[in-house]
Amino acid sequence: MNAVPTLDAPTRLVDAVAQARSAAVDEAAADLGRQAAADAVGEHLEAVAEGPGAVTHYFAATQGGYRGWRWSVTLGWAGDDTPVTVSEVVLLPGPDALVAPEWVPWHERVRPGDLGVGDLLPTPDGDERLVPGYLASDDPAIEEVAREVGLGRSKVLSRAGRESAARRWHDGPHGPRSDMARSAPAPCVTCGFLLPLAGSMRGAFGVCGNEYSPADGAVVDVAFGCGAHSDVQLEPASPVAVAELVYDDGVDLEPSANA
Repeated sequence: MNAVPTLDAPTRLVDAVAQARSAAVDEAAADLGRQAAADAVGEHLEAVAEGPGAVTHYFAATQGGYRGWRWSVTLGWAGDDTPVTVSEVVLLPGPDALVAPEWVPWHERVRPGDLGVGDLLPTPDGDERLVPGYLASDDPAIEEVAREVGLGRSKVLSRAGRESAARRWHDGPHGPRSDMARSAPAPCVTCGFLLPLAGSMRGAFGVCGNEYSPADGAVVDVAFGCGAHSDVQLEPASPVAVAELVYDDGVDLEPSANA
């Protein structure tokens, strides 16, 4: 359908639907071929004024894989005694078009578990989770390591980095809110298999050292727990199944002929 001509949309530009369609077909032909291009440009959808000397015509894109897309053809006109010219032809997504999600920088797309063998994941500049190793730390364990090896590591966890890790571990699958922890007979803080972390994390987290636990080798919250707790004991029971003794008092006894 054609838009109603206004002072910003001269009738000559609004009525140039055939010229706009021809331009769209020519653009499509570069990739699809002339015959296929004619079928790829569908019905005229609308004409939108872009200013006193420009109108954009929209045509439905009917080629496969472009549901909801539109051919956009912008025409220009400089006034009397000048021809209508094609300014731009592009294929654009419409309101209901299927489009790829918005591009996200790689450092925002990476999620825990994405790193594979041979992959490299550099830390961004100014990462608040890390501070230079030569700065004094408020974690005694870090200071102890630095004294043992001289200057120590070039970077260590900052307070923000430790708090971020603590929140992640506390809210994760080995935290106190997990289904496993809720059904456990006792928390990890009383388990002999718990290997406490050093430093400021010691009172809140440790590593499970029970090979039969689902958390073996993983960081666990001290309030986590599982069925492999070191204090779990089975109630003793007889290894031989004893049948229940049943008395049947409904049997009629008849005297024996030899009695």
